[in-house]
Amino acid sequence: MSDLRNVINPEPSGIIRDSLLKLSEEAQELYLSSQVPILDAIPTPLELYRDWIAPNKPVIFRDAVKFWPAVDKWSPQYLRETVGKKEVSVAVTPNGYADAPNGGYFVMPEERTMLLSSFLDVMENPGKQPGVFYVQKQNSNLTDEFPELICDAAPDIPWFSEALGKAPDAVNFWMGDERAVTSMHKDHYENVYCVVSGHKDFILLPPTDVPWVPYANLPPATYKEINPGEFVIEENPGEDVPWISIDPLKPDIESYPQYKHASPIRCRVEAGDAMYLPSLWFHHVRQSHACIAVNYWYDMEYDLKYNYYTMLQNLTWRDKPGMI
Repeated sequence: MSDLRNVINPEPSGIIRDSLLKLSEEAQELYLSSQVPILDAIPTPLELYRDWIAPNKPVIFRDAVKFWPAVDKWSPQYLRETVGKKEVSVAVTPNGYADAPNGGYFVMPEERTMLLSSFLDVMENPGKQPGVFYVQKQNSNLTDEFPELICDAAPDIPWFSEALGKAPDAVNFWMGDERAVTSMHKDHYENVYCVVSGHKDFILLPPTDVPWVPYANLPPATYKEINPGEFVIEENPGEDVPWISIDPLKPDIESYPQYKHASPIRCRVEAGDAMYLPSLWFHHVRQSHACIAVNYWYDMEYDLKYNYYTMLQNLTWRDKPGMI
């Protein structure tokens, strides 16, 4: 059983629990789906906003970016020749879990700077280098660090930018080991996730499931490799980090009984596809080995939807409103 001393949202009880259960059930009945819909054609910006963005529903657009030169060009050889001598920030962990709970801590990866060509060496021969390597720096690294590659992809998603009436805040490049896992979390962004090669596997939870998603306050820490293949967890100064304390791949229902009310949705995004991942949706991500993806973050509108989510969150965390 997990250590529950730092859990900040135990299972609700009484009338609050019954009301939150009814909300989740009605959301499933009225507008959510047990699968992420797949569209073969990109809708007009008006249709996109009306049918998907405004209702805050995920959708996959099949072959939406298949025309990108990157889909055919971004081989290891091409990347070596084009940007191989550029330095990239790489997250390194012993187990593939970066920015995730471990041993009672919220543990961040060891950040290393290395040539992209050296990173590609690791991707091609992962067994020769201890640790799990992942390019996951979410600082618009594609536009800021690798402008040479933008012409093979796109600085934005035109049909999505038109629907929202703004450009993306960040364009991020992702590439990593098949063991690398993005732990369950949510973002305050409208996210368009485009897979260039390989595939990405998502587990999604709608915002209405927030009462059933357990959080814990965890002291911050960082992995550090002290010998080849030997990592330790070093605690960092700073305030505790509220983070989701359950692994959706093997949920501990005994420790977190509320999670049995959650409604996870699983989907796979293939090379050439784009997925709209709405703001405030919880997501957990895995990928095929050396999968390459580009995602576009558009800042969400802090409108009535956000107000309702905050109210639901405050009902869930009755003793600590507004924490997350």
